[in-house]
Amino acid sequence: MEEVKKVRHAIRRKYHIIYKTTCTITNKFYVGMHSTDNLEDGYQGSGKRLKYSVNKHGIDNHTTEVLEFLDDRESLKIREAEIVNEKFIGDELCMNIALGGGGGAGNMTKEQLSRGGVNANKIKWANPDFIKKMSKLMSIRLKDLHQRGILKAPDWTGRKHSEATKLKMNKADRTGVKNSQFGTRWITNGTENKKIKKNGIIPNNWKLGRKIKI
Repeated sequence: MEEVKKVRHAIRRKYHIIYKTTCTITNKFYVGMHSTDNLEDGYQGSGKRLKYSVNKHGIDNHTTEVLEFLDDRESLKIREAEIVNEKFIGDELCMNIALGGGGGAGNMTKEQLSRGGVNANKIKWANPDFIKKMSKLMSIRLKDLHQRGILKAPDWTGRKHSEATKLKMNKADRTGVKNSQFGTRWITNGTENKKIKKNGIIPNNWKLGRKIKI
């Protein structure tokens, strides 16, 4: 619940930026995203290596610049994921240790990525926690847009089908004569799939549905 509150708070911020913080002594850099109402809030990032650099070399030896402005939090997350990718964090001067965008593959380190063939996007969407998090974000975003009157549900009051549409509907084949799948259903035994008549008897050790081959 606390995480959802933080996300809702970030969504309503005035500015959504991609920033870059650089250590003027080592030339090492960190790129991240930040949502704020004040561009002069002094935020430099929260990365583990960045914090170590600030503690070691001092905050005055680190400069922060705005690289891009985005329209909203969702666009910000997508853009950070595009910038802070496998190649980016592979730079020896980069202080980022995780992929951008948050969640799922965002927890992977350089060493894990170096084992080859990692598709960050697939890894993220294969993670149930990431899917749940994105669903919450979308729900919050849509609710916010509705409350602000930016997004409205379509009003079908008083609308009718045109005469041309009615004619097409009347001519449409509802008998299934032209549909080879009409009146059948899939069954599976966990290994094989086959079709039977809609009112057919399901054999023993078979059940409705079909096994999808991956």
